[in-house]
Amino acid sequence: MRKANGFIPALLIFLGSLTLPLFAQTDTTQSVLGERVKTGYNLGVLPAVAFDSDIGFQYGLLANLFQYGDGSTYPDYRWSLYAEWSRTTKGSGINQLFFDSKYLLPHQLRITADLSFLTERALDFYGFNGYEAVYDPEFEDDTPGNEDYISRVFYRHERKVARVTVDLQRKISTLPLRWLAGYGYFNYRIGTVDIDRLNKGQDEADKLPPVDVLYDKYVYWGIIPEEEADGGSHHIVKLGLVYDTRPNESNPGSGIWTELVLMTAPRFVGNSETAFTKLAITHRQYLPLKRDKLTFAYRLGWQGTIDGKVPFYMQPYMINTFTKTTKNDGLGGARSLRGILRNRIVGDAFAYANLELRYKFLKFYRWNQNFYLSLNGFSDLGTITKTMEVNQLLVPADELMSRYFSEDDPGLHASYGLGLRIAMNQNFILAVDYGMAADKRDGNSGLYINLGFLF
Repeated sequence: MRKANGFIPALLIFLGSLTLPLFAQTDTTQSVLGERVKTGYNLGVLPAVAFDSDIGFQYGLLANLFQYGDGSTYPDYRWSLYAEWSRTTKGSGINQLFFDSKYLLPHQLRITADLSFLTERALDFYGFNGYEAVYDPEFEDDTPGNEDYISRVFYRHERKVARVTVDLQRKISTLPLRWLAGYGYFNYRIGTVDIDRLNKGQDEADKLPPVDVLYDKYVYWGIIPEEEADGGSHHIVKLGLVYDTRPNESNPGSGIWTELVLMTAPRFVGNSETAFTKLAITHRQYLPLKRDKLTFAYRLGWQGTIDGKVPFYMQPYMINTFTKTTKNDGLGGARSLRGILRNRIVGDAFAYANLELRYKFLKFYRWNQNFYLSLNGFSDLGTITKTMEVNQLLVPADELMSRYFSEDDPGLHASYGLGLRIAMNQNFILAVDYGMAADKRDGNSGLYINLGFLF
């Protein structure tokens, strides 16, 4: 059973860290919403101490530097640089630099760039096509006397990702419309769980048994093709259109943000082994119920393969025009379906919805910074709209297929929960969400401590 026992320590550490040195020029004006306008530089530094039911206890350091210039664009920043170095007790690692600016380049070009190296010693893997893949928590439960126990990492595999992306956006005439063009390089290294490494330093009773995990079985059975089993490299081109009427980006109280993005790995830029194209359509809308207090926000999305065959390890990647999120995996987990197991729903095409009621209940000015607190009630939904091919012909007779595969359809996956946001100067936002899965086939619940709103 997954436990969310890191919530209180992580939250207290965050609150205490707000007294770390933060610098900005003196405020001289009032914003429309009654906040003091920020000018110059503003630096937020936090120990990256958090808990996520999917990746474990996190430690490290993150910093976000904002440049507000003369304050004329506040709450927009002129540019932002985010850096993070962190590790988790489940073997994950984050090394990331992320830059974003609407104002640095000429011709009103917005640049967004990401440089990341991410390691996962035990990344969630539950098979493909939603409920067609059986999830049995007994396989992971090492409680003495449980005869169904296989391994605590049965639903895991290892992954390392090197990622470089650069996206450019520009307004089209005076319309609230932008074009998007981008390039990305993704290098995936995939393998089974390194049991010997995870067993180092463990007491004999706590060591993992030397058994095949689900990923190994999928490779042996040919469900994961041999040429995909150890990963690969891809040069990605992105093209898109964005319709955006939000008054601000960090937590808009009104407006629409809709985008259509084509992500392709064409042969002519080096994808000789695997070429594919995916399409993603995402619509977000923010409906003000009480100005600057209560907002109903929702996100509807669909993405799917429209050409070629996508490697299994890239199927969970969620496509969008703003990829500050370090881990873009879905559906399931902190950034898609909160409370549902991470990467639980993987298919060739999927649809999802996120519904949130956001209540900004407290605003105050302290330590030369603007703060607000917000409570969120949410519900998340997701489903497979096109399944991946799963050939079960090589599953041996001595393996009970019902242990791994179901005749159920992919199904509708749902979760619900509550969240808290603590925001500094509109843009530096601590996010705490607790979600519960509506169906035990998706797990039980999850606690997530991140930065920013979900959308």
